[in-house]
Formats: sequence, structure tokens, C-alpha cells
Amino acid sequence: MRAVTTLSVVVLASAGIGHAVMTSLDADITRVDPFKDMKNRPQAGHGMNILLVGTDGREKISKAERHKYRLGGAPCHCTDTIMIVHISGDRKRASVVSLPRDSYAVMPAHVDRVSGKRHHGHPVKLNAAYAEGGPQLTVRTVENMTKVKIDHYVEVDFTSFMKTVDVVGGVPICTADPLKDSYTGLNLPAGRHTLAGGQALQFVRARHVDGASDLGRMKRQQRFMAALVERLTSSGILLNPMKFRDVTRAVLGSVRADKGFGTDEMLELGRAMRNFSPSSSEFTTVPIGRMGYAVKGVGSTLKWDPEKSERLFHALRQDQPLSVHRSRGAARIVPVAPQQIRVQVENGTRTAGLGRRVDAALASTGFRTTKAPVSSASRDVRRTIVAHDPRWDRSAKSLAAALPGSELRVVKGLGPTLKVIAGADFERVRKVRAEDPGQGEFGVVQGDEVACS
Repeated sequence: MRAVTTLSVVVLASAGIGHAVMTSLDADITRVDPFKDMKNRPQAGHGMNILLVGTDGREKISKAERHKYRLGGAPCHCTDTIMIVHISGDRKRASVVSLPRDSYAVMPAHVDRVSGKRHHGHPVKLNAAYAEGGPQLTVRTVENMTKVKIDHYVEVDFTSFMKTVDVVGGVPICTADPLKDSYTGLNLPAGRHTLAGGQALQFVRARHVDGASDLGRMKRQQRFMAALVERLTSSGILLNPMKFRDVTRAVLGSVRADKGFGTDEMLELGRAMRNFSPSSSEFTTVPIGRMGYAVKGVGSTLKWDPEKSERLFHALRQDQPLSVHRSRGAARIVPVAPQQIRVQVENGTRTAGLGRRVDAALASTGFRTTKAPVSSASRDVRRTIVAHDPRWDRSAKSLAAALPGSELRVVKGLGPTLKVIAGADFERVRKVRAEDPGQGEFGVVQGDEVACS
């Protein structure tokens, strides 16, 4: 996640930056050579594949912040986050595939970077590749598992992540349920929040807020990335070259990347993705076939589903959108499923049949309407109203999300049935659905589907 955050800043904003400015920023990146002496690599496909690795480096974080955000003592120099980001050949789409750090992997033969001993191929958890062989062994292992050729390598740490979030002014996140994790110190009540760097780090690191552990954490990371993209594209950062320069300069000191990922590549991507938005991105996690797969000497691992994962990586190799496998249309994520919400529709206008039209549209989206709309006492309602008892405020917010532009109105004593008073502004009902929006074979989520309702 931290890697994606920093790459988002560099790629998205470089559209408005000149070559000379980008060259000066390029000099701040620490270079590595993850492709040195690599042989028998997968065949290159269309588009660009970037391996994004987030490590637990924290050397530049103060002791006070380490204590506050539960960052512990010395880093283990492990890979907390591993993602493949595929930028389509036409530069109109970004597909992000999370690779769980506990994935069962067979590491290729290599020389241990610490001991100098040569190891034969052996089973490990995926994140062990970095510990034993750094960027090069990580790339080799990922390419062997996915048969996807990696074009570029970007690595960032805790410091880079926190700086990125802070310099963009924080990232808005909403949650339908409270999130509490004693390990990271995360403690978010239900609702909407703007997370600063340290709190954002707690959010994307948390593994103990539910039973989903690392898989749940990856979903939160994907939601956070979509929110960050929306923040970047809706702010003035991308349109102000000097502001972007200052932002990026504060971040790139903690980044390591391959020698080929430089000024020209960043400018080319930035210009091509000038109109990038959350709806241009899609996120998924490699399909898991077996949880808790025990391996002697390794422990409990996650074993990929061989057939589904091969189809997923085939789509990347062929530069195809992952969302073609979706089973339903795009929908807005809301706190309460429409199937749990009972609605009485009233026609607040003099337009004959409007109540029936609204009732039918809500019912087709899944809401439990009475199917018996009535006329409102007021017939000159301009803006559609969602009236609700204060005890059912989460249901009301979900219903209002399905009625763009509607007004929430608290009515004490109304009870569990919500009331929609259709106004002259009514145009359509937007599709909505509850949390966990993953769809289709790969559980793909588009960026605009994880924004706050």
C-alpha cells in the first residue's frame, strides 16, 4: 500500500511538471538493480507492470511517533505489502493485484545476501524472498509464480507513506463499523474521517480488526488507495507544478526504484494519465484456493487457486481489464444493504405517476418498498427528501446514496420504515450495495466503488 501511495503521487502529478523539474526530483530516488543477471524471464506483454513493495523501514521516524503509532523497535526489513500494478498500453487503466505476504511460494535457487550461502529452491512465505535476497529475489519469485514480466520495481517505507499522506492534507476514509486494533493502536469509530499520516499508517497496517487478518487488511489498503487517488485528482496538487514539486521532494527521499524508472518514464505516464480518476482503477487480491496451508518449517500459508490465479495473470499479460469478469454492474458502497431497508414512497409533486416510478426504481435496486406509493401533503417539493427516525440513520444514509441530491430529514418517532418524498429534482436511482463489494471471479473492485457514500 505504501508503495502505491508514493507511485500515485509521482505518476499522477508528473503530467503538469517540466522535464527539468522532474530531473531534479529523479536525483532524490535511491537506485537498485533488481534485474541484474536475470535469465529465462517471462515474455513481455502490452502495457507496463510495476512491482510495488512496501517495507517496514522507520529510521527517519521519531521515537515519539514510533511509540504513538505502535511501530515497535528495530525494523525487520520485511515486505509488508507486495502488489503488481499494471498500467494498460493505452494508459487509460490501472489494475492493482495484491499478493498476500503469507502466500505459499517456492523460492528459486539463489545466494543468501547476508550469509553468502547458496540455497536450492525451497518453499517459503512470499515475503521471505526480500529477507533472503532483496529486490532481485523478490522480482524473480514473483515472476516465477505469476509468469508476468516485471518492467519496473518501486520500494517505499513507513516514512515515505506518512509524508505522502501529510503533504496532501490527509485522506478521507469512511467506515460503517468501528475499527479497533490493539496491535497498531487504530481506534476509529464508525463514520467519516480524514486520516493524517500516522493514523493512515495504522489503518493500512491493521490486521486484527476482524477475522480476515491479512486479506481484510489488503481490502482496506485498496480502499485507501482509491480514496488517495480521489484526493489527488480533486485537489489542486496536480495543477500546480511547484506545489507538486514540493510534495514529491518531501517523499522521494524514502523511495528505492530500478534505474530504468526515471524522469522520462514518469513524465510519459503522467501525461498519458492526465485524466486519471478513481473509476480508471481496479483492485483485486490474487484468488486464494486454500487458507491455512501448513508447510513444514514454514508454518501456515495461503495457497493460491491455480486455475483462477492463472486466468487473472493471463488477463494482465494480455493487457485485459480484470473487470470484464464482473457479474454485476457498478454500485455505490453503503453501510446497510438495500434488502434490509423498508421504504414508503410519497409523490411530493403534481407530476402524475412519479411516486410509482420512484417506488419501482427503488424496488429494482433491492429496497423493500411498500409498492403502494401515496401522495404527499405537500405537492411542491423541489428536492427529494429522505425522512427517517434518528435510530435508523445508517439506513437513511444508504437510501440517500441511492437518490443523488436528496436531503436527509430527521423525524422522531417515524419508526423503522423510511419515507421518500419524491421531489421535482428526481432523475434516477443509483445502484448501491453493502460493504465487501468484490465482484466476479476475481472479486474486482473499481476505485469509484469504495468512496464514502
